[in-house]
Amino acid sequence: MESIKEMAARIRELREVCDYTQEKLAAELGIAAEIYAGYEQNGDFPISVIYEIANKFGVDLNELITGEPSRINTYQVVRRGQGKTVSRFPGYRFKDLAFRYADKIMQPLLVTLEPSDEPAELVTHAGQEFNLVLKGSIDVVFEDKIINLGEGDSIYFNPSYPHGQRCHGDTKARFLTVISE
Repeated sequence: MESIKEMAARIRELREVCDYTQEKLAAELGIAAEIYAGYEQNGDFPISVIYEIANKFGVDLNELITGEPSRINTYQVVRRGQGKTVSRFPGYRFKDLAFRYADKIMQPLLVTLEPSDEPAELVTHAGQEFNLVLKGSIDVVFEDKIINLGEGDSIYFNPSYPHGQRCHGDTKARFLTVISE
């Protein structure tokens, strides 16, 4: 619970530094003022709202959520139910997850993985990558490391390291991925 309060405090401080009232920010985000006030009070921000706030004020998503430096070197795993709201997606809609990055719209990609014994194909690319497991479980592979994520778990990482994803188990898995520049 402490990390949720800390994240809410960072968002509140960012809003105040940028000279926004709760009402003004809520209106610009298209959220009812009383609902937004509840987010700040209890820290239970939907991730789509965190994306929009991070983008609106030009701050790094990882830093806003965790308070850690903005450029990550490797990866950070957030386990479902361990005190951080990044893995919560109450009633998400696909369009809510699109967020503006500079002058580009970064549209999340919904990926379905079939069970397979084949190793994950490793790729590299610029930017930062965020994966959230929606159904089943996946292995996120970094060269010689394999990280298993279950439903609700997420990972945020620097994709300049060779990485790939594969289905973990016998039933197909689905995850959401967002890549920023």
